[in-house]
Amino acid sequence: MGPIGILCVQRTLNKGRSSGLYTGIGAAVSDIFYCLLGGLGISVVTQFIETNSKVLQIVGSVILVIYALYMIIHNPVNRVKDSEVNVNPTRDMITGFLFTVSNPLILFLIFPLFARFSFPSSDIPFYGIIIGYVFIALGAMLWWAVITYAVDKVRSQFNIKSMIKINRVMGSILLAMSLYGIANAAGLITF
Repeated sequence: MGPIGILCVQRTLNKGRSSGLYTGIGAAVSDIFYCLLGGLGISVVTQFIETNSKVLQIVGSVILVIYALYMIIHNPVNRVKDSEVNVNPTRDMITGFLFTVSNPLILFLIFPLFARFSFPSSDIPFYGIIIGYVFIALGAMLWWAVITYAVDKVRSQFNIKSMIKINRVMGSILLAMSLYGIANAAGLITF
């Protein structure tokens, strides 16, 4: 589970399942966007993303650093009290999308998977390709629905002190991942 997964879990714990699910939906839309780019072979856009991957990774990582620091510093008590009141589906989906789309490294996962399964190919009829993309979207949505459902079921077991600790731990993990992303994009780390 990467940074978007941590964000999704954190939002589910702090604001309820709907906030986490909307974040996951935004991430799933980003995944579909990258799948369509990769599968349809839009070379200009793909080349732009590959050419600017370091810049996109740095920008996405800086945004995640800011959010991680917010998680570490901010007290979730007020958000727990009125958990469902502050849910903003549009904001949650947009941030989920932007956090995920700012990680062009997903292309290095999608391309090998598409190559491994020969998807899409000229041997597959057009309707088969459409069905394939629909199932990719459904799979991504199902992943986020299961994650948010599971986290929401254990959410009531946490008290305010444990929520503060969880925020700090998740914020620290997110901060470490973000700093690694910046260092990797800047060439300071080679693995």
